[in-house]
Amino acid sequence: MLTAFHKMHGLGNDFVILDERPAPLPLTPACVAALAHRRRGIGCDQLVTLAPPTLPGADVLVRFFNPDGSEAGACGNASRCVADLLHRQQGLATPVLQTRAGLLPATVDTASGLVTVDMGAPRLDWRDVPLATAMDTLSLPLPGAPAALSMGNPHATFFVEDFSLLDQGAALEHDPLFPERANIGLAIMQAPDRMRLKVHERGAGVTEACGSGACAAVVNAARRGLGARLCTVELDGGELRIEWAANNHVLMTGPATASFEGVVDLAAYPS
Repeated sequence: MLTAFHKMHGLGNDFVILDERPAPLPLTPACVAALAHRRRGIGCDQLVTLAPPTLPGADVLVRFFNPDGSEAGACGNASRCVADLLHRQQGLATPVLQTRAGLLPATVDTASGLVTVDMGAPRLDWRDVPLATAMDTLSLPLPGAPAALSMGNPHATFFVEDFSLLDQGAALEHDPLFPERANIGLAIMQAPDRMRLKVHERGAGVTEACGSGACAAVVNAARRGLGARLCTVELDGGELRIEWAANNHVLMTGPATASFEGVVDLAAYPS
């Protein structure tokens, strides 16, 4: 079963994009994990599928899968890549992506090559993250007292002086406080409008960039009184511009890069 794919990345956070709009593909969790494997598959931080939308106003239904085969609710860097792909394929300058996190409108700036995605409103209640029990999401009962929220996927942001806590990312991801696990962000505030961020992504480990993690970090910094609502976030792979706008939506702006295209034989992978 020969299937075309696109390989793209947002600041080094890389994706394999498969198009299910012509017909569904036999993508089991085992197949996704095998495709994402760095040595035995194509290799990616997440696998992304495109399908016909089911909601009015959407241009495409987008699903995100972690390299362990589990499904994620949102991915900011992948959303920018999909928007860029739709612009190049169909000429859509303002595509709307349907995701588990809701409708995400995007804008492709052809002059700068940057893509802005409206990631929606952050969800701040403990039930929405979700957390295991009722508590203040601004200060969790963990060492370092991180702040938590959902950007369509669960995030916990630690405000730190250095990144030594990154070694505990996997343990924190699986802490009983997070029944659906969590993305673990470590943020160093360099100025009210600038931060340095590293993220241990749920199901993927430490990646070069995490768009939804950057959104969560800026919102949590503003909630804590540590940062401005408009902030440049420096990640290992580059910079994102994040704005927690007056309408409560979070706008993420950054690049999207096409790496290469290819064809894969899905029949050669686990079913």
